[in-house]
Amino acid sequence: MTFPTSPTFDAINFKSNSPSLFSETISGRQQSRKVGSQKWSFTATYPPMTQAQFKPVWAYLVAKQGRHGVFLVTPPVIASSTGTASGTVTCTAAAVGATAVTISGLTGTLEAGDFIKFNSHSKVYMLTTGRDGAGAIAIEPPLIAAVPSNNQMYYDNIAFTVRLANDLQEYKLGVSQLYKIELDFVEAF
Repeated sequence: MTFPTSPTFDAINFKSNSPSLFSETISGRQQSRKVGSQKWSFTATYPPMTQAQFKPVWAYLVAKQGRHGVFLVTPPVIASSTGTASGTVTCTAAAVGATAVTISGLTGTLEAGDFIKFNSHSKVYMLTTGRDGAGAIAIEPPLIAAVPSNNQMYYDNIAFTVRLANDLQEYKLGVSQLYKIELDFVEAF
């Protein structure tokens, strides 16, 4: 079930979480080791809402039971390509850990920083370089699962599979009888 699309967020604070182990000695020697996988998270703020606007959003949140429920959110603006891409894009097979995937069927351009999603994945990836037409695309993070051959790749209206980042959800109701709420989402895959 997809998160309500109306009303829309008026601000998003987007983050990339890439855990690593890091240590530094007194002499300045540093060590870093990548652990775990990357995930996206974001804080979304709504503009002040009337009771009629707020209640469907609040009902949806309560039904998710805190961090337990997983659902789809399509953040406005950042969920679509900034390039001129069109066409149905498919890719050749790619193994777990790959940071490049060969695509075909792309007309126009995809830009560095655009989000993409493979039909066989709930994980969202980001392009690290632009692409004009068919060929290899560079992505981050590395693939967490293999991509089968002829798998469709999406570049517009990317829905993030998320859960609430906290079990406690709260809102504010002002003297103007307008509701204010800020939500924390973390990618779940």
